[in-house]
Amino acid sequence: MSFFAQELIQKSDVSDILDQVLHGKRLALNDCIRLLRSDNPYALGIIGNILREKLFGKVATFVSNIILNYTNVCITYCKFCAFYRAPGDSEGYRLSVDDVVKRVATARDQFGISQVLMQGGHNPDLRIEYYEEAFKTIKEKCPDVAIHGLSASEIDTISKVERSNTREVLSRLKEAGLDTLPGAGAEILDDDVKSRISPLKIKSDEWLNIMKQAHELGIKSSATMMYGTGEDYEQRGRHLVKIAELQEKTGGFMSFIPWSFEPNNTKMQAEGVIKYPSGGLELLKMIAISRIVFSGLIDHLQSSWLTNGIGMAQLALTYGADDFGGTLIGEEVVSATGARSTELTSDKIITAIKQIGFLAHERNNFYETIRVH
Repeated sequence: MSFFAQELIQKSDVSDILDQVLHGKRLALNDCIRLLRSDNPYALGIIGNILREKLFGKVATFVSNIILNYTNVCITYCKFCAFYRAPGDSEGYRLSVDDVVKRVATARDQFGISQVLMQGGHNPDLRIEYYEEAFKTIKEKCPDVAIHGLSASEIDTISKVERSNTREVLSRLKEAGLDTLPGAGAEILDDDVKSRISPLKIKSDEWLNIMKQAHELGIKSSATMMYGTGEDYEQRGRHLVKIAELQEKTGGFMSFIPWSFEPNNTKMQAEGVIKYPSGGLELLKMIAISRIVFSGLIDHLQSSWLTNGIGMAQLALTYGADDFGGTLIGEEVVSATGARSTELTSDKIITAIKQIGFLAHERNNFYETIRVH
């Protein structure tokens, strides 16, 4: 560490916490809140980068991936979402199983994908057999493509449609071919926030319980945080601590992905609640804090290019992120906000990684390197 970096850390308002982290101490809630309130993101970034480099050196990973949004019909009407359409809406859609499989097979043949991220709305007309048939057929036609699919809130919806329980749903979907679970649906794991931005969606404890069940069934998952919806620092801190506490029990989270809320075309923007996204400096701060809080618990941290752009994702790699996320072809949820193009090929990701002096490794959905570029 350079003299300038040491001096910057020593003068930081959280220097005691940063020193403790470098010595392997696990952080408490008050520590997390202090980090979030800190006005020195650069000191946080120095520590975040040190912790990342200890684990991964100058390697940054990405996955060749498509996001497949199989339906936009949804009955939870989240105020932060520009993608959903109510049942009966003329713009509502649901892909057939044949269409789902064709999209995966085409992406494999044309782009060499190794993973499909399959997510959609909470559609009450879809029975579990739809998902089972889709997963089984994908595995038959494309056995080399992993299925990273369905948020905890989608699992909850399926269980209600089936009048079953979430553990049984997870078990059946795993049997059908589900490999890993994405972390969507968490937003902020605080029920005061949830009641304001997504009152009809699962509560915090339900999200955590579904993740716990998945881990117990041998289904690894990601964890996420969507920040910038008007939550305070204590609520963000509680979110981080809840993820850390579950990880200590199950070890089932492979990665953590903090991403900023994009308000364009959403009800929250229309109501004047949130007018603008949080911005790049807040992303870098959240990346660094996530690396610090989850040090020794969750190794992989995504740089969130989708809502912040490629340039900010490059910077995020120097603040503690080690993974660029995935290539995207056909994504519809974030693109519904009109914020930016959400198409990104592997060549562009490899170039972006190499531009800042990192080595580009292509990974599978378990964060194992399958190709060095």
